[in-house]
Amino acid sequence: MSELVNAQPTRLVYGLEDQVPLMPALLVSLQQVGAMVVGTITPALILSGILHFSQSETAYLVSMALVASALGTFLQTMRFGFVGSGLLSITGTSFAFLAPLIQAGLAGGLPLMVGMSLAATPVQLILAPFLPKLKRVFTPLVSGIVVLLIGLSLIPTGMRSIAKLPMEGAPAWSGGLVALAVVTVMIIAQSIGKAWARMAAVLVGVTTGYAICGFMGWLQSPAPSNGSWLTVPQLLPWGLDFNWELLFPFAFIYLVCVLEAMGDITATSQLSGLPTSGPAHWTRIRGGILADGLTCIFSTLIGGFPSATYAQNNGVIQMTGVAARRIGWVMAIILLCLGIFPPVGRWITVMPACVLGAMAIMLFGLVAVSGLRLMVSGGLSQRDALIAAMALGIGIGVPSQEEWLKTLPSVIQTFLESGVSAGGLVALLLNLLMPDWEKERLVKEEPSEMLENIKTISN
Repeated sequence: MSELVNAQPTRLVYGLEDQVPLMPALLVSLQQVGAMVVGTITPALILSGILHFSQSETAYLVSMALVASALGTFLQTMRFGFVGSGLLSITGTSFAFLAPLIQAGLAGGLPLMVGMSLAATPVQLILAPFLPKLKRVFTPLVSGIVVLLIGLSLIPTGMRSIAKLPMEGAPAWSGGLVALAVVTVMIIAQSIGKAWARMAAVLVGVTTGYAICGFMGWLQSPAPSNGSWLTVPQLLPWGLDFNWELLFPFAFIYLVCVLEAMGDITATSQLSGLPTSGPAHWTRIRGGILADGLTCIFSTLIGGFPSATYAQNNGVIQMTGVAARRIGWVMAIILLCLGIFPPVGRWITVMPACVLGAMAIMLFGLVAVSGLRLMVSGGLSQRDALIAAMALGIGIGVPSQEEWLKTLPSVIQTFLESGVSAGGLVALLLNLLMPDWEKERLVKEEPSEMLENIKTISN
């Protein structure tokens, strides 16, 4: 069959290769960065709290997370040769590595955490060139399931943020009220039919949330800095260590990140009005995985943690209608400034939880919708529905049983506690092993009957 194209292409204000004027580019870039900056520094903060890093170590890790994100975003969007997806993608520190990083940190501290992260990076670089040959396995159905699971798994995080009080002593309803105002403003901005309003929807919504919290006295000041106004990346500041027993958990998570990135890149392709199959699509995926691998190497060499392509940008593309990849340099500059000038980024980190949560449920809900669009882009047959049902059942159901997961071996627990990895692998295996009954039947039919049945299946 011919290349699959988007059944419902996104109504774009600026397409993939369009030149965006500076002010709209800056406006959209701020929203892209705002949607992911807290996420990309949070793993470092979580690890610091669990492993008791010093304030200076934590500050450096946060800065390097942003610096690595700047490089990864630049590589992905601007594309150099065969490196980069050439799409409006953004990268950040991967949450998927938290479990093995904690395990390595308890065993050997930062040297072992960075050493194992660096040792397993070849997984992405080795696998990337062979991905086009695996297109029978990594179909739009599988990618759609992965993207849907990413969105569904992240939505509860947004709701938990909304449930938090903006400040101690605030009324119990305060977070929900602020979140409602933020979402309402974003929906109104989307509904008035003006391109400028659509491009500014997220920023206007977040600004509204800040304004309400400020008026009510619910804004908190950032923590005092350590006095440093500039953070310069250093080569291997913690040194390196290695443990063979930890190699498989790290390598496996890199494989999971490949699967997630394929889903994210496929969703971005669809939102950009591009085909989600065919040679050009697989070239984008291969370039995106290579860019992720190189970014992870850079991040670990400067003492940081592995990065991955984020899903948040797909929600922002749908909200703003801007898929132009050439604003990537603006996004990269913003991230770099946040990284090397810590006082600038400290004010972003104190975004009220309810404002962040409102933005998250909107964007991650749109990510889930992107997954649904991918799943049905080629028609959803009975076989496809069974694969989706099992993958979603495992991906959503198993991680919810936390007490049961604790009774399993650590390797299996690490795999199953991520709904994306568990459900994605189920989708991969079933798509590979289950026969496509409809196609096998159609091959035996007359051409005219085949065409009629293809239309029936697709509908």
